[in-house]
Amino acid sequence: MHGAVSNAIWSKGCNKCRLNRTSAVFQHYARTTASTIAAANFGSAIARLACGILKPNTPTGVRGSSDRSISTACVSVAKHLNSSGVATDNIYSASSASSSSCGAMEVIRVPCLSDNYVWLLHEPSSARTAVVDPAELHPVVLELERRGWTLDAILNTHHHWDHVGANLDLKHRFPQCTVVGPRADKDRIPGIDVQVGEGDTWRFGVLDVRVFDTPGHTRGHITYWIPESNALFPGDTLFALGCGRLFEGSPRQMWSSLSKLLPLPDDTRVYCAHEYTAANARFAVTVDPHNRLLAERKDRVDAARMKGEATVPSTLGEEKATNPFLRPGDPAIRKQMGLGPGAEDWEVFAAVRAAKDQF
Repeated sequence: MHGAVSNAIWSKGCNKCRLNRTSAVFQHYARTTASTIAAANFGSAIARLACGILKPNTPTGVRGSSDRSISTACVSVAKHLNSSGVATDNIYSASSASSSSCGAMEVIRVPCLSDNYVWLLHEPSSARTAVVDPAELHPVVLELERRGWTLDAILNTHHHWDHVGANLDLKHRFPQCTVVGPRADKDRIPGIDVQVGEGDTWRFGVLDVRVFDTPGHTRGHITYWIPESNALFPGDTLFALGCGRLFEGSPRQMWSSLSKLLPLPDDTRVYCAHEYTAANARFAVTVDPHNRLLAERKDRVDAARMKGEATVPSTLGEEKATNPFLRPGDPAIRKQMGLGPGAEDWEVFAAVRAAKDQF
């Protein structure tokens, strides 16, 4: 079975229209939650292998992660033209190589606001559809209608308005829709129905969605990992060639969260929430100037952005090889940051993060 990651057909239109939609989302969220609205720059997210068992009274659809078996996924990469004749990336289609019951998951990229990526997930065997971090109502609804899908679930990674802005409007439009979000930040997730955290598994059709606590960008940030589909949704903890700003956490805490990612397979697709890759690449080469793989990746990123192409998702293997925020143990990066072998990894990470904040 084959699915695809493609750009949703959604014209952002003129700047005026985009600003009107952004203002509406902001105003709506301000009216519906008492939580603090974070400033303009947001981060990313990371993942780790599930551990732990759920406590009693776990919400329906959520269970502990005692089953650790991970299927190897098959990934197909292709190019196609959308119905508007615009070239888009059919980047992701995954099916279990070891169990036919895992089926396939289609992932659709829906651009929102100025640089957000919202992700529609469709599990065909159950015909269930979920959306990750919906920033705006209309782009999501238009893509659902274009594909003939209805919305069954919203998955939130954290509370920032550009990740939860459409929660309540989508719930109003799709009354059966369930909002899944971080237990540690339940009071700041509009319309939350199911609270999840470290070691929990939420069932999406025939697929397991594993949950990891990844605080740092915010205190309650979580990451979703679907091992059967080789798909990671880190929100604003991990970016392509970057990581999220530390609004509510410390460098040590953020490095601990990012470290949870490293055991995951290299072919895991990283579906982060923002198109920040070109700016991240410009910074990355200043702290890792002799990394040939990084230089080559920067060239590819620059070429893609010049053509208006997306650079997300990336693979975890790419990030491990070229993302300086995942490589504080590298001697060349340590030397560039003026730190020796005696420094802790989190201290090197902190120096890189501080440099990026000033870049």
